Amino acid sequence: MKLASLPQGRDGRLVVVSDDLAWYADADHIVPTLQGLLDDWDRLAPEIEALATELAHEAIPRRRFHEREAAAPLPRAYQWADGSAYVNHVELVRRARGAELPASFWTDPLMYQGGSDDMRGPRDPILLADETWGCDCEAEIVVVTGDVPQGVTPQAALGHIRLVGLVNDVSLRNLVPGELAKGFGFVQSKPASHFSPVFVTPASLGEAWKDGKLHLPLCVDLNGKPFGRAEAGEECTFDFGVLIAHLAKTRRVGAGSLIGSGTVSNRDPDGSPGRPVSEGGRGYSCIAEQRMVETIRSGAPSTPFLKYGDTVRIEARDDRGKSVFGAIEGEVVRG
Repeated sequence: MKLASLPQGRDGRLVVVSDDLAWYADADHIVPTLQGLLDDWDRLAPEIEALATELAHEAIPRRRFHEREAAAPLPRAYQWADGSAYVNHVELVRRARGAELPASFWTDPLMYQGGSDDMRGPRDPILLADETWGCDCEAEIVVVTGDVPQGVTPQAALGHIRLVGLVNDVSLRNLVPGELAKGFGFVQSKPASHFSPVFVTPASLGEAWKDGKLHLPLCVDLNGKPFGRAEAGEECTFDFGVLIAHLAKTRRVGAGSLIGSGTVSNRDPDGSPGRPVSEGGRGYSCIAEQRMVETIRSGAPSTPFLKYGDTVRIEARDDRGKSVFGAIEGEVVRG
């Protein structure tokens, strides 16, 4: 089933969305918010599933679903932690900063704790106060958990995944070095993230969800032109079971926690960092990777970070070309 939140109060109003993203039915007579559903998943999920079936058979009142009207599925969440499933991305970005990649990064994922009190909707603008901060998109996969016990194994952690979606984890690249030099992690360099219109249960993804990974191409367009077409299921060093277990090693993880994959990233078949889509490659899911490849090739980056008026679109489509989660599409505006 596919779930979304329409704007209402601070936590939105829960709706069930049809598989083709064309229609929705209100679910607030069962539970008012997505967080409420996650808090009591075992009892309430079967009722929401039944509502989704009725919607599919047009057996209940329905209304047109417009992605532009959706809030983030969880407008505020108890936790947002972003991992590093795609080590190729980590390696490239560290090289851009002149830092080597420790060997442990291939066996022990990175993770940072982000702000979760202001989750942005799929069509909300990307607010940027200063272009010199180096605004970048980061197209990622995200999962939502139920309650996860401390010390959970990676295999058991997969059973605690309730929903899957997409996120644009916006980064301010030029603020990153100064923050990391303090030795205490990201704060100002990680503004609000933007989420796909709908989140989807793993079972509804079919073969596209396997071994804790999403096996779909992630389409990133910059100003209407193809920028990235990376395959999310390939070169994913850490599946979501590993990422959740990493987070839960020393603490419990509460229902409604969002866990990100890190920027989806592919090498070229010959092992090189990757080519732009315009050159027949799979491109990139963030601008920093393209700038790194340009530096390797010519000694300096030529692609600028995001400017006012630029638009980023992120979407995953199935083998029939249908949008699975809807699209994140935001314009960079002064704010």
